[in-house]
Amino acid sequence: MHEMSLAVAVVDQVETAARSRGAAGVSSIALDVGELAGVVADALAFCFELACAGTVVEGAELITRTVPGTARCTPCAEVWPVGMPPTLLCPGCGAAAAELVSGRELRIREVRWADPGIGEVPRADPGAPREEHRQPITEES
Repeated sequence: MHEMSLAVAVVDQVETAARSRGAAGVSSIALDVGELAGVVADALAFCFELACAGTVVEGAELITRTVPGTARCTPCAEVWPVGMPPTLLCPGCGAAAAELVSGRELRIREVRWADPGIGEVPRADPGAPREEHRQPITEES
């Protein structure tokens, strides 16, 4: 089951980022999963819980968003959703798809770091959720 190796890789990357930022915890991880990536979302969620055990990511919510597969035709430049199973012939001119534009990715879209609580102002409602900080895991220029 390759979902376990994917889950372990995601947890490892987020743990490394958490250490470098001094984050005490992670409340959620959002992933983009391409519909052509061959990933079973339920299996990934199950494996993610196992991979998180004993890490700074333990207890984090996994949020997945499916990225539809699309292809581009070189002769007529049409872009179309390929679906599952994929339709790789251009609906415009009938040529074979020259390029898969999207649908094969597995990308960490966002990580929500849990507030470590240092210097936190007491909340009126102790049951209120802790403040979270949204930050991409990678810096883009």
